[in-house]
Amino acid sequence: MAQAVRDKTPPHDDELEQATLGSLLADNEAVASAIQMHLRPDDFYSRANMRIYEAVMSLDAKSLRPDIQTVVQELKQMGKLDEAGGASYVSSLTTVIPSSANIDYYAQMVKNYSLKRSLLKVASKIGVNAYDESKDSREVLEEVQQSIFELTDDRQVFSAIRIRDVLKETIELLDIAMKSKNPITGIPSGFDRLDQMTSGFQRGEFVIIGARPSVGKTAIALNMAAYMAFHRKIPLAFFSLEMSKIALGHRLISSEATVKAQNLRGGFLSGNDYRNVVNIMGIMHDAPFFIVDMPNMKLLDLRARARKLRAQQQVEIIFVDYLGLIGHENNSLPRHEQYSEISRSLKSLARELNIPVVVLCQLNREAQREAPTLANLRDSGSIEQDADLVLLLNREQLKKDRKDKEDEPQQPVDVIPTDLIVAKQRNGPTGAVKLELITKYAKFTSIVKEQGKST
Repeated sequence: MAQAVRDKTPPHDDELEQATLGSLLADNEAVASAIQMHLRPDDFYSRANMRIYEAVMSLDAKSLRPDIQTVVQELKQMGKLDEAGGASYVSSLTTVIPSSANIDYYAQMVKNYSLKRSLLKVASKIGVNAYDESKDSREVLEEVQQSIFELTDDRQVFSAIRIRDVLKETIELLDIAMKSKNPITGIPSGFDRLDQMTSGFQRGEFVIIGARPSVGKTAIALNMAAYMAFHRKIPLAFFSLEMSKIALGHRLISSEATVKAQNLRGGFLSGNDYRNVVNIMGIMHDAPFFIVDMPNMKLLDLRARARKLRAQQQVEIIFVDYLGLIGHENNSLPRHEQYSEISRSLKSLARELNIPVVVLCQLNREAQREAPTLANLRDSGSIEQDADLVLLLNREQLKKDRKDKEDEPQQPVDVIPTDLIVAKQRNGPTGAVKLELITKYAKFTSIVKEQGKST
């Protein structure tokens, strides 16, 4: 069967390719349609057709209208007229089209055949690599995932939407908001002051929570996720690249049941503690909280699992702990370039799935000495640029107290005042939300009387 497949002519349709080119030569508006659909020269199977389309694209880039005469002249200048079948073949293309109005259909079919040929190439590459004993199976699998990702990501078709259609959807949302009278239009975090500033985490947004190690970024993410899944029954996924699922379970139980984490791990529970644990485990049992426990997760794996969870479990928000542990398929790239690509990819994932994607991120060492800012986001300015909302954790008072008492032995602190700084928000105010971290439960709570105003 494999031999029979190899002997077959790759999928293509000469008449469709000719109809596409004929439409482009007959109707200048058809060129805009082809470009909008990301039709590329290598989508054509015939080399002659490929060269003609290259000439059409070259003329369009020069703001010249492609027709039989201009395309022939452009092919001459490119030295590819003979390779394109000559002037007679170019002239014949305008006689084979039923209607240039069908350009979208022609172009889409050409792309479909091109995609099938690309898939056959990937399949052939899989066979070659699978027989290569010098390659690990995981390495082969990653190359396959990367190839498939490139095909799907590069072949998305975009279309322009009339403003009246946008207005229609906007009015519908406004009508819903006016009827509900609810200022929280997104997914609530459980921290009232933050939700007042952000209106909740919004669909399609890429959210960053940044902090130095051990300041509480995992704790606050788990507090938010617990509120959403346990108390609001909002389906969510928590991608844990640092902590095991058992460790996460302990953290969630300790925080929600207000039982010391140390006592929970050691089994030293009072009767009241045990009742609290049993009660909260009953709530957690049926909650739509999905944990993805996978250390060394690659970006492609994360995207694939996120899509699956969105489709199968209808998750409404995704948390990722944390950005620095997401692996990139190309380890030869400098780390800051890997960060940039990962950041852009997660932002596009949020848009694609139409849900908030909340990613934890470490801040650089400068944030240990001063209040953190966007400049402290580690390794890549693209994270600051890509994010729709950036939240930074800061323990300013604790830093000051310890600086004043550098020569004194440090005692454990039961309650740590912490600022949750809204450092960036595309569609709302910035400012600080006053919180307290109860260390024995790894639980953040709001300070009722907050000082200062947001800007």
